[in-house]
Amino acid sequence: MSSASNASLTTASATASASLSGASTPSAHSTLTGNLVRLEALRGDHADALLQAAADGKLWEMKLTVVPGPETMGRYIDTALAGTQAGSVMAYAIVRQSDDKVVGSTRFWKIDRNNRKLEIGHTWLASSVQRSGINTEAKYLLLSQAFEAMQYVRVQFTTDELNDKSRAAIMRLGALQEGIVRHERIMPDGRKRNSVRFSIIDSEWPEVKARLQEKMRR
Repeated sequence: MSSASNASLTTASATASASLSGASTPSAHSTLTGNLVRLEALRGDHADALLQAAADGKLWEMKLTVVPGPETMGRYIDTALAGTQAGSVMAYAIVRQSDDKVVGSTRFWKIDRNNRKLEIGHTWLASSVQRSGINTEAKYLLLSQAFEAMQYVRVQFTTDELNDKSRAAIMRLGALQEGIVRHERIMPDGRKRNSVRFSIIDSEWPEVKARLQEKMRR
C-alpha cells in the first residue's frame, strides 16, 4: 500500500473516530471505513451474504473455531444483535470495498464500560481473502476505534490453544500473550477448550499503530 493510500486509510479511520468523539458506550456503532474494507454494523439482512462468505472454504467445518453455517446463521446473528441491545457487543460485517462483497465478520464483545475494556473476537474471513491484508486493516480499524474514539484502555484477544495460525496472527498485531485460560469454553464437539489470552493496552497502542501502518504500506 502506498503512503498516499495509507494516509487515506488514516483519514478514513479518523473520520469514523471524529464522528464518535468522546464516545465510550456501545451505542456508538458506526461504519468504520478503510481502503480495503469497511466494517458495517451487523444487520439481519446480512445473513445471506455472510452465509456465502462462510461457504467459501466451508468454514463451519473447522474444529478450532466456530463459524456459522446454513443451520446456525440465524441464531448467530440473533445472538449478536441481542448482545448489542444489552450493551455488551458491537458486531460487524466485513465488506470488501472493491466490490461491496461481504467477506466475513468480527465484533467487539465483553464490553466493560466502567473499566473501559473489551475483546475483539468472533473474527472469520472467507478462505479466498485470508492473508490478503483485509484482516490487518480490519483489526487496525477496530483498534483505532477502541483506543482513540472510545478511549478504552485495554483490548484483549482470546483464541484456542491449539490454533497456531490464529495465535501467530494475533502476535503479529503486536498483542502480548498473558497466559492460558484452562477449560475456558466447551466447543460444539464437546471438547473442553483451553484458550490463550492476549492483550494490548493503551500505552502500547502508539507503537502497535505505527507497526500496523507500516505493514499496510507494504
